[in-house]
Amino acid sequence: MQHREFPNVYKNDFLGSWDKLAKCRKPTIAAVNGYALGGGCEVAMMCDIIYAGEKASFGQPEINLGTIPGAGGTQRLVRAIGKSKAMELVLTGDKMSAAEAEKAGLVSKVFPVDQLVNESIKLAEKISSHSRVASMMCKDAVNTSFEVGLTEGLKFEKRLFHSTFATADRKEGMTAFLEKRPPKYTD
Repeated sequence: MQHREFPNVYKNDFLGSWDKLAKCRKPTIAAVNGYALGGGCEVAMMCDIIYAGEKASFGQPEINLGTIPGAGGTQRLVRAIGKSKAMELVLTGDKMSAAEAEKAGLVSKVFPVDQLVNESIKLAEKISSHSRVASMMCKDAVNTSFEVGLTEGLKFEKRLFHSTFATADRKEGMTAFLEKRPPKYTD
């Protein structure tokens, strides 16, 4: 990136395609085991859930290079950990440990390094055992909460909730619950 210049990065929308991960309609999980600094941290934050190995570290050190985060680091980080902590990280270039990231709300859970991948797979299997349509709707509703006010978000959530009554999976899920058996989702 050192030799890139403004006209080229602007015209070609440098890093513009990185948002594809954040726009994925299926739930995404980041399993971070090591350094997630700069773009690595930004990619992790594009995911819905972040699991970390106990030796992982997170940060936005771009300030040390005379630039700023360019793939969502200033926007997603503040939503995850709050303004003060985000400002501290982006203005100093400091790193936070996995434990600090979990405490701040950036990471959902921290695991021993040798368990991280297996725990991430278990989570993915649990999520995938639910209705695919309902999972996508949950993701849409939660992500919408970052884009709209509370009143509009509640209205959006209610519309999605009501729309589940048009799915076979909602009927199967409620029937299975009443019959005390595991559901067999098809949507």
